[in-house]
Amino acid sequence: MASKSGIFNSSIGRKVAMALSALFLIIFLLQHFSINVTSTFSEELFNELSHFMGTNPLVQFALQPILIFGVVFHFIMGFVLEARNRKARAVKYVKTAGNANSTWMSRNMIWSGLVILAFLGLHFYDFWIPEMNYKYIQFNPADPNRYYEELLHKFEDPIRVFLYVISFVLLSLHLLHGFQSAFQSLGARHKKYTPVIKKLGNIYAIIIPAGFVFIALFHYINSL
Repeated sequence: MASKSGIFNSSIGRKVAMALSALFLIIFLLQHFSINVTSTFSEELFNELSHFMGTNPLVQFALQPILIFGVVFHFIMGFVLEARNRKARAVKYVKTAGNANSTWMSRNMIWSGLVILAFLGLHFYDFWIPEMNYKYIQFNPADPNRYYEELLHKFEDPIRVFLYVISFVLLSLHLLHGFQSAFQSLGARHKKYTPVIKKLGNIYAIIIPAGFVFIALFHYINSL
């Protein structure tokens, strides 16, 4: 049985675990974007990279399970921290006081997180589940040129594109607070480096979600 000083029974331990899972997902998001953005300028390169990621044993049977665990862990830990924080508040602050001491993003991380979680469900339904069905249930031979056409097909639906855009806008808001918060939870607080981390976090939180929005709109407009 875990002791009270264990990572999940310690407030600091839970925040560190949450921060580490956040940084892991931030790195994955950058990698995911770097592959997807190639679809806007090179069908051949996108197919090549997607085929490698979709057939490489290390990616499929080691990194992919770690990623799924990281996503589930991050959101569960977020809900746990939110519930414990609410329970720990003995005094309910008035709305104006809350606004004075925190940003909108920090006060609504749980709600933006829930929308992002719903988006991930849509993303799994759109891409991951069909991929698993194609490779491991239907046992179709690997087609290295199928990925681009499958991507285009998903972005022909304006409702799906709208949901993607809204989700990435909320992801941007989520990251505007979450990026620097992750570093602070790991003890990275310094009068010289903290402003740099905050600036890099703001750039990442805007550029990467905006890039995903661009990809969705690019393919939708080209499908008209």
